[in-house]
Amino acid sequence: MATITLKGNTIHTNGDLPAVGAKAPDFKLTTVDLKDVSLADYRGKKKILNIVPSLDTSVCATSTRKFNERGGSLPNTVVLVISADLPFAMKRFCTTEGLNNVVSLSLIRGKTFAKEYGVLIEDGPLAGLTARAVLVLDESDKVVHRELVPEIGQEPNYDAALAAAR
Repeated sequence: MATITLKGNTIHTNGDLPAVGAKAPDFKLTTVDLKDVSLADYRGKKKILNIVPSLDTSVCATSTRKFNERGGSLPNTVVLVISADLPFAMKRFCTTEGLNNVVSLSLIRGKTFAKEYGVLIEDGPLAGLTARAVLVLDESDKVVHRELVPEIGQEPNYDAALAAAR
């Protein structure tokens, strides 16, 4: 269990992020076109997992825009934005914002992702959503960087994540 805050108030996740050096757990998440995907669909690529509570919040939207801009141009790298949002809302957001360098993935049929990655918020007003976190995986799905953002209203450390993906 990890402790984070929401507007300064303590809340908890169900566990811890996968450790650096560990193989990331496989997942089943849903694309904006309602196709289920897993880590195997991105085999051979570096992966930046931008895990957010909802694209319908300003910080989540900002982090998605920044990773689209800064991470989308990295060679052999895919940026996966993962949230509990419905695929339709994710598609609308990315289309409206003109974001073409990220892949939005929904927990709609992959509810175990949040538990297995240790980001399921267990208490407080956002219980049931994911904490804000960034993981960078190498081409063989080994974790090379992890960050559980300590305050949900805070942006992640983009520079550290992007450096790990280079």
